[in-house]
Amino acid sequence: MKEIEDFKTSEAWRVFRIQAELIDGIESLRGLGPAVTIFGSARTPDSSPYYKAARKVARALSRKGVSIITGGGPGIMEAANRGCYQNGGISVGLNIELPFEEYSNSYLDIRIVFRYFFVRKLMFAKYAEAMIVFPGGFGTLDELFEALTLVQTRKTRPFPMILFGSEYWHGLVEWMKKTQLAAGTISPEDVELFMVTDDPKAVVRTVLDSLAKHKKTR
Repeated sequence: MKEIEDFKTSEAWRVFRIQAELIDGIESLRGLGPAVTIFGSARTPDSSPYYKAARKVARALSRKGVSIITGGGPGIMEAANRGCYQNGGISVGLNIELPFEEYSNSYLDIRIVFRYFFVRKLMFAKYAEAMIVFPGGFGTLDELFEALTLVQTRKTRPFPMILFGSEYWHGLVEWMKKTQLAAGTISPEDVELFMVTDDPKAVVRTVLDSLAKHKKTR
């Protein structure tokens, strides 16, 4: 009995848990079809213009048959899932076990709970035809730079990465250009990997144009 208990607390047992999460994610999202991932703060209230914009974008995309994937929590995630769910789209929430903040919202058709951040991030990237990033905190930045790195290093094909909210993202983008680019730590083409906008229609148009182009090349 003690040997079983020791194994369940070992590094080898952790590998089995990781494998189980991967299988669950892949099986649950298999056949999802075209989808976009929407990131943003869990702390954004429903009165925020960003919440309303995320809901609007998701609503418009879902009407075109595009599924919406989020972290499944409150704030921007809820807004995007809500916009999709209430308009007949497939709304996906990839939750993470946390001691605070990350409860599931009520607008999900598919809900998967992850223990490991890196498995969850793999699912975000694997099934997304585009990524839309609303204002957020450390988690949002982590997800943004993970995606930028994958495209920059050509570990995944290029896809639209859209930062919504020019006022919020201005300082970060300027720092990239004036500090990173000036120091030679990134290349000029790296700052072209994403676009910044305040227009929900531009977001939807960019995603749909990319989906149409990608469909033709398949």
